[in-house]
Amino acid sequence: MQIGNLNLGDRPVMLAPMEDVTDRSFRLICKELGADMVYTEFVSADALIRNIDSTTRKLSIDPRERPTAIQIYGREVGPMVEAAKIAEQAAPDILDINFGCPVKKVAGKGAGAGMLRDIPKMLEITRAVVDAVKIPVTVKTRLGWDHDSRIIVDLAEQLQDCGIQALTVHGRTRSQMYTGQADWEMIARVKANPRLHIPVIGNGDITTPQRLKEAFDQSGVDGIMVGRASIGAPWVFHDMKQYMLHGEDYEPMPVARKFEIIRRQIRESIDNIDEYRGILHIRRHLAASPLFKGIPNFRDTRIAMLRAETAASLDEILDRIEHEILPSL
Repeated sequence: MQIGNLNLGDRPVMLAPMEDVTDRSFRLICKELGADMVYTEFVSADALIRNIDSTTRKLSIDPRERPTAIQIYGREVGPMVEAAKIAEQAAPDILDINFGCPVKKVAGKGAGAGMLRDIPKMLEITRAVVDAVKIPVTVKTRLGWDHDSRIIVDLAEQLQDCGIQALTVHGRTRSQMYTGQADWEMIARVKANPRLHIPVIGNGDITTPQRLKEAFDQSGVDGIMVGRASIGAPWVFHDMKQYMLHGEDYEPMPVARKFEIIRRQIRESIDNIDEYRGILHIRRHLAASPLFKGIPNFRDTRIAMLRAETAASLDEILDRIEHEILPSL
């Protein structure tokens, strides 16, 4: 798959942009484990041009994580253009525009998926951003605002005409949020459009290596973006890439290695912030991790793990899970 001068190879698998998840440390881990491209957290155009520290820090890219896309969102042309120029100075490989975030504080204000209710402005912003920067510009969006306005097939052509160099489609409407099932048939229709010449990246409900290959085979998309399945499980990229190479004979990541990765996430989260806030930040990964799912009578241990306030106490709990609880099953 080619985006501008960037060659991502055949059937690349990418880490989706996720707020409070895809920080620099997590992106690098996912890259090391097989992600072909990674995306930053959402960057607010308004906050970026106001030079808000928490927002500008999102632009920091580790050379080892590349290729990296910075994703920006906003609802007005001027701020989006200014933010695009600022983001370009951070030297990302790609600048991505978020027209897909469904959460109320973004879409409800007209940004993200809210733009699906104002297509002329969406196209105006896209053209202006493409014209403002020299790096490739891509877009991530949804099928439409709701079931009765699934306009993505036509919208993809319109966005292509604005000059974007790839399109990511999440297979839900804004109204669906993250409920129901992603509609990969609609994504396949976008890809099958003979008038569309840019790469199409599919997104939504890719949770296993088997589902990844099935989605590639059935939809014909050029690439696939993995989001929520990576939270607490960055090794999903390792397993997916191994499955693509070896099929059912692939070897999943060993459990001991998964514990090493979880511990690294905790350590780097603490190093990047501080002990208290670093542990708060990593709790989302611990809560979502499939590493702990299915363990019988795990409730009390889970509560203790998610309430731990020091690295030492958290490490002690993980040691007990790895060396006492799991071997006894």
